[in-house]
Amino acid sequence: MSLTYLTTDQLAKRIQYHPRTIRHELIDNCLFEGQHYIRAFGRKKFLFIWEEVEKTMHLRSDIALRMPTAEGAKYV
Repeated sequence: MSLTYLTTDQLAKRIQYHPRTIRHELIDNCLFEGQHYIRAFGRKKFLFIWEEVEKTMHLRSDIALRMPTAEGAKYV
């Protein structure tokens, strides 16, 4: 199976986030080492696995759509 590896800057362009947001807010909160990214050759540089990131984005958006609203409506 062929996976698509992206740098932080490449991922930022695809998901329309600032690279700093990815590094400081998403890594280890939404994106986890070994599942969503690897450290290239054991170094500091992150390589994101696009297929896993995309799968998680879709999963989390489905969960958000099913959450009850503050006004008491069943779904958003």
